[in-house]
Amino acid sequence: MFSIGDFAGLGRVSVRMLRHYDAIGLLRPAHVDPHSGYRYYTAAQLKRLNRIIALKDLGFSLQHVQVLIEEKVGVGELRGMLRLRRAELEAQVQRDNVRLAQVDARLRMIEIEGHMDTGDVILKELPALRVAELSATATSYDDPNSISGNLSPLYPRLMELMEKAAVPMCGAPIAYYLPAPAGPGDETITVHAAFPIGDAEVGDDPGFDVTVLPAIEQAATALHEGSMSEAFRTGQKIATWIDDNGYRTVGPGFAREVYLDCPPGEFDKWVTEMQVPVGKNDGD
Repeated sequence: MFSIGDFAGLGRVSVRMLRHYDAIGLLRPAHVDPHSGYRYYTAAQLKRLNRIIALKDLGFSLQHVQVLIEEKVGVGELRGMLRLRRAELEAQVQRDNVRLAQVDARLRMIEIEGHMDTGDVILKELPALRVAELSATATSYDDPNSISGNLSPLYPRLMELMEKAAVPMCGAPIAYYLPAPAGPGDETITVHAAFPIGDAEVGDDPGFDVTVLPAIEQAATALHEGSMSEAFRTGQKIATWIDDNGYRTVGPGFAREVYLDCPPGEFDKWVTEMQVPVGKNDGD
């Protein structure tokens, strides 16, 4: 048998925690010395302790943990619950990493306020473009997790449908955004994933939409290098150029994104052209 201190060390928990578990009846010592009151545990009790800690880490209250323990949750069921929790935690870490990257990027933007170089912003005329596309709805334009979470899965699905329909793509992937208000104050937007298809023939009901993106007489454009979670850096550069040169945005003001180079998994190496339709201010 092991003293409470030794058992705590073996189980990687605190003595205080074991005392609490004893007090609430969750994990009783195997033996309590009647004279000294010292608690003693057996190695077999580590099995119960492991289940307690695992269920606690899943987010269950100690009251619910006790119920589950008494119901003798099986190893397979417990493993499934742990895997689900692991996936949730990994997703949360990914979301937090995106937020941290954004914070760092915002800080860098603050540091260069008043010294932004807009020399690489180019005014272009964009021709009409016939595209195959799929769309989804995101909660808001300023939530990168909602944008990427809804937009990213559309591309492999669209590629699969286009291959099945024998419709070849003839240009770089495109993303564009449109407001999709459902009521006052609603900020939801429709995200569109598209591939140019030129004059390719498309049969009936291919599983995707075919539309023509209208020609844009003037668009302020700039290359964004790096993850799209930091696209606001280039967006602010374009905004500064628009303001400094007497232009205004035309339409909803969302930038169209053309993914010129996007190596899988290497988001810091992506090269994306951002295109914002503009017009000259009245009187200019």
